[in-house]
Order: sequence, then structure tokens, then C-alpha cells
Amino acid sequence: MGTGTARGTGTADGSGTGTGTADGAGGPDWRDGSKLIGVDRPDVVLAAFERGEPHVGVAVIGLALNHDDPAAVLPMVARALESADREVRRQGVIALAHVARLHRTVDRRCLELLRRCPRGNEADDDLWSFLPHRELPLWLWRHHMWERLVDRLRRPFD
Repeated sequence: MGTGTARGTGTADGSGTGTGTADGAGGPDWRDGSKLIGVDRPDVVLAAFERGEPHVGVAVIGLALNHDDPAAVLPMVARALESADREVRRQGVIALAHVARLHRTVDRRCLELLRRCPRGNEADDDLWSFLPHRELPLWLWRHHMWERLVDRLRRPFD
């Protein structure tokens, strides 16, 4: 992991000259969603949001997997979590889980947006697993403590 440069061809601010995919094998195809998981430039994702691309959530996941700077990724994750499209919101949750796992960080805006999502999702679990618990909000503590209690009551003699 570097100090803010993307793994592919762009830069942390998205101003690189690359194609927007980590593999460098041509740009994403927004019509069928191919190569979107390789997107590594925030400007490519932002432009897709502006155009209303239906597969933008996959590109957000790709950005979370391929970009080294979580400060550049988390605003795109937040935008996905705010989407009116249920599938894009679900993909935003997955992208947030990847950011938590890979970078061990989250921002307040994403936490506020995640709170609106159903509990027990990928991001809930990865935030709990990979971030210091003292950095997590009370609602996530309640969810995980309740989950532990229920699990303990189901297996009292293990």
C-alpha cells in the first residue's frame, strides 16, 4: 500500500491519465458492466454517478478494492449509500466492508448512512472485525452485543 497513489494508472485525486481500471486493459464498459471491478480512479466513479450509470455500484466496489487512499474512496462509498437505487446502496455496503477490511478506517458520514441500512450486513461485520471497537458508534455496539448474547443463549454449554 502506498501513500495515496492508486494501484493502477490514476492518482489519489483521480487526475491521472489512465483508463480507470487497475489492470490497465482498457476502460470500463458501462453498457454491460465489464471491467468495472477494476476501476481505480475516483473521477471515473464520480462521472458515472453524474451520468446515472446503472452499474456504478460495481465501480464503487472496484474503487474500494483498488485505490490506496480511503479518503478518496469513502466519499464515493457515501454517494452509493445515499443512492435511491437499492442495488447501488447494497453495493455501497459491500464497498464500505472492503474499505474497513483493507484500510481499517471509516468516516462519520458513511457510519451515519450505514445506520439506515438493515443490520447484519457485510459492513457491520467488517467494521466490528477490523476497526478498534472504541471508534465505533453505540448502535453498532448494541447490534453486536445483542448478537453475542443471543448466540450465547443458544449454546449455553459450549
